[in-house]
Amino acid sequence: MSHCFSNRNQRKLCSDTSTGDKCIFRVKFSSKMSYGNQTQTLNITAEQQYVGLLERVVFSTLIGMPCCLFLFINGIMLFTLRSKAAFRETCRYILLYNLLFSDTVLLALSQLMYIMAVCRILPTYPVCGVLTMLNRLTNEISPLTLVVMCMERYVAVCYPLRHATIITVRNTAIAIIVVWAFSSLNVLIRVLLLLNFPFDQLQSLQMTDFCSDIAMLLGPMSDIYDIAYTGFVFVSAGVAVTCSYIGVMVAARSASTDKVSARKARNTVLLHLMQLGLTLLSTMHGPIVISLSTTLQRLLMVRIKNIFYVFIYILPRCLSSLIYGLRDQTIRPVLMYYLCCRLPKFQ
Repeated sequence: MSHCFSNRNQRKLCSDTSTGDKCIFRVKFSSKMSYGNQTQTLNITAEQQYVGLLERVVFSTLIGMPCCLFLFINGIMLFTLRSKAAFRETCRYILLYNLLFSDTVLLALSQLMYIMAVCRILPTYPVCGVLTMLNRLTNEISPLTLVVMCMERYVAVCYPLRHATIITVRNTAIAIIVVWAFSSLNVLIRVLLLLNFPFDQLQSLQMTDFCSDIAMLLGPMSDIYDIAYTGFVFVSAGVAVTCSYIGVMVAARSASTDKVSARKARNTVLLHLMQLGLTLLSTMHGPIVISLSTTLQRLLMVRIKNIFYVFIYILPRCLSSLIYGLRDQTIRPVLMYYLCCRLPKFQ
């Protein structure tokens, strides 16, 4: 538009000027100025694109390499827990397997969605819906499993004589089924809320933004339900684990309780509480990002999302294998044996 306006001014200048040389000189000068401005704008745009591409490459490399490393460690840990009958028939190792399995699946799905966002791959709404619902399902499994693990330690310390009859393989399997059923019910409700969205009025099912759980909150009811469910899980899990920790602390001071086992159980529940706090932050990810997106610019929000992705999604899922794999005296030699490719030193 400015180029056309400049041409009209040039024609008017030529018609009003009596000397042709002056007209030609001014036209050439104006054309050079316009060309210089366009070149400068193109250079700035190219530089911004290069910086954006470089930033995406650096972020994806720094995030992708640790993620792939811990996916490998989690896979070895899962194989370790299924390699011996003692692990398969002990309740706390069964719960640990369920926790690591959900964390590994969530880590893989989150990394897939992150790579799609970095490569600017925009899927359709059905594809994104499947990915986000699987992501939410595995994301809800972790805090609920941690609650069950804390309750198992509470029973082991506070009711040691009844622990063998209460915490059985059958009851543990029932608890895991309840956890998966509760999380699946949450996903089912979200799917029903999504079906109320008028997809038939859209010109295309192709998404216009990156695939994420926030992008699939397609209505006020979905947003309200997400906040209500997140608050319910956050409060319920926090209260349950805190009460378990307090019960273990009280039992540790009792004279009739084994001090060594009580101290170990207290430290274990404390680790559960710390990891639960990190895990519950991932359930608060959606409301936090939505509240920040209303006040911050898009580029800044992308960087904040990258930071949240590292410290909210990747870090808690990577800590499970390190905390429970290296800390447990029974798992550690077997895990190191498989991590070191079955070297004779670790046999």
